[in-house]
Amino acid sequence: MCTNLRLSAMKAAFLLPLLLLLCLPILRVDAGTATTKYSVLAPISKGKLTIFPVVAQVTHDTSDFITLDDGIRSGDVVVTEAGNVGVRPLVRGQSHYVPEHSSGAQVNQLVLVNNSKHPLILLAGEIVTGGKQDRIIAKDRIIPAGGDPVDLSVFCVEPGRWTGTTAKFSAMSIPQMAQPSVRYNAMAEKSQQKVWDEVGRSRDRAMAAAAPRANASPSGVVGGLANTTSYAKTMEVDGVQQTVDEVAKPIQTSYDSLIHQLRDKHAVGVIVAVNGQIVWADIFASTQLLEKYWPKLVRSYAAEAITSDMSGKQPTIEAAEQFLHQMEGTHETIETDPGVYREAETVGANYRLFMLSSLLPGTGFDLHISKMFDTSTQARIKRPVDPLRRIPGFLPN
Repeated sequence: MCTNLRLSAMKAAFLLPLLLLLCLPILRVDAGTATTKYSVLAPISKGKLTIFPVVAQVTHDTSDFITLDDGIRSGDVVVTEAGNVGVRPLVRGQSHYVPEHSSGAQVNQLVLVNNSKHPLILLAGEIVTGGKQDRIIAKDRIIPAGGDPVDLSVFCVEPGRWTGTTAKFSAMSIPQMAQPSVRYNAMAEKSQQKVWDEVGRSRDRAMAAAAPRANASPSGVVGGLANTTSYAKTMEVDGVQQTVDEVAKPIQTSYDSLIHQLRDKHAVGVIVAVNGQIVWADIFASTQLLEKYWPKLVRSYAAEAITSDMSGKQPTIEAAEQFLHQMEGTHETIETDPGVYREAETVGANYRLFMLSSLLPGTGFDLHISKMFDTSTQARIKRPVDPLRRIPGFLPN
């Protein structure tokens, strides 16, 4: 009898830790931590641009979210210069609006009102035109439904102009967001001057790339570009559009077909290489969300390709997988709007990783992941920190 009891106790002592280990993934899911795993597929290439499709084992329901372009075009989302339309930013936690001491327009701040019944996704690098100068969104975030005016951090992408053209900002006439090199200077460097420098460089190179068409066209593409400092207007000029489309359209057509074929495999993002160098990744919580952003993203990647002078060998799937799954970093910064979103920035060896997680009721998953190649981070590497301890949504293979 005593022997049996001792054996039972020994078995329990052995099995209990094992059972706890087996239960850990389930406990993570219950806590809102999605156990998503990603795979990288064979690349699609055109000219200097190579795209690696990314598929996920698990996706999430993102049907309730709206995008900035959809919101502006429907009229449900209003973006204006600070103090321009009689709305004041809401200070969270207060039950009334507080008059601003300085209500004038500011280069790096706009005011946004989401009058829709849906949460709004903002991605760093999205472009709004009008006001006193065109701007790009400074960082990923979520704006809840409800119509409260909020401060919107932005960067100017039209140096030199400071005169009002319209009271409200608009979406671009073509699907376009800032190319990765401009997004990098907004997200990682957080520098208005560096954004302006990159806008100028990209504008000059886009002009050079479009020059053959300008010479053959009576409208004179280069002359049109010479009259504007606007990144958005540069991308809207016919010759530049055609040059970007030469790269973007074949990629978009191939990937659209691939998304359709792989709908059951959940295509959710891409890894981007330009001239053989992996430079960027954009990954979303669902195929549906990727499809909404894909037309403007692929044109941003194509714009990077036509304005880049990098060179290198064609990257392999193995290199793309390594870039995607490398997650350890030495520094992490988290910004949270309680109950709405959390944005985490992780700095690792030769990369920066940005995760936008939804904290809205019924969500608790990573909505968008941006990862960029960044050699400036190498000198910071001291002791690895695993971002997975605090950030849900990404469990590498």
